[in-house]
Amino acid sequence: MPMKTLPTTSEELSGLLTAVRRGRVVTVTGRFREPRSLLVREIAQRLTSNFLDGTAVVTVRHGFGVRRLTAALGCVPGMPFLPCGTANAASYLAERDMLLVLDDADRLTLEALAWLRELPAVAPGLRILAAGRFPLGLDQERVHRL
Repeated sequence: MPMKTLPTTSEELSGLLTAVRRGRVVTVTGRFREPRSLLVREIAQRLTSNFLDGTAVVTVRHGFGVRRLTAALGCVPGMPFLPCGTANAASYLAERDMLLVLDDADRLTLEALAWLRELPAVAPGLRILAAGRFPLGLDQERVHRL
C-alpha cells in the first residue's frame, strides 16, 4: 500500500520549504526510498511557482553519469530543450532560476557528483533538492534525516 501521509511534521516541512527556497543544496536522507521520494516530490510541487523556470524532477537510475543526467533533464515535461547528453547543460542551467530535484540520488556516478559539485558556482539561480540514503557531499549542503 502506497504511503499517503508525509513522513514529517508540518513544522519540519515548513523548515524544509524555507531551506530549499533560501539554500543551494538540500538532501533528504533516510533508510527507505518511498518516504524520501514522497517528501521531495511534495516539496517540488509546492515550490514550483517560487522559481521562474519551475522545477525539474529527475528519477535517477543506476549508473547515472553526466550524459544520462543531462539527457534525463532534457526529457522532463515542460523543460526546454537542453544540449542533450553533454556537460554543456551547465551553461544552460547557469541562466535559469529553477529547482532541480534528484530522486534516488545514490545512483549517481562519481562523475555526475563532480559535475553537480560545480553547478552552484556557475548557476546561481539553481537550487538542488536530492533524496537518497546518504548526503551528496556538496558544498553548502543541508541534510534532513528522516
